[in-house]
Amino acid sequence: MIKFDKLWETMKKKKITTYRLRETYGIDNEIIRRMKANKSTTTKTLNRFCAILNCSLEEIAEYVPDEIAPPEEN
Repeated sequence: MIKFDKLWETMKKKKITTYRLRETYGIDNEIIRRMKANKSTTTKTLNRFCAILNCSLEEIAEYVPDEIAPPEEN
């Protein structure tokens, strides 16, 4: 699973609010809502966030392995 917890930390460090994302940069509220819920987004959106925040991808997203059940033995 890709998690966006780091996005909110980076935004706080850079003093960028969700209001500013919407009003200054035209980021749709639905995109913000989806990222808060760790839902999928496009690489175009990730690129835009990196450009706005002047940061690397690692500063806004991280991969956390899903718990996958082992296969059943017969």
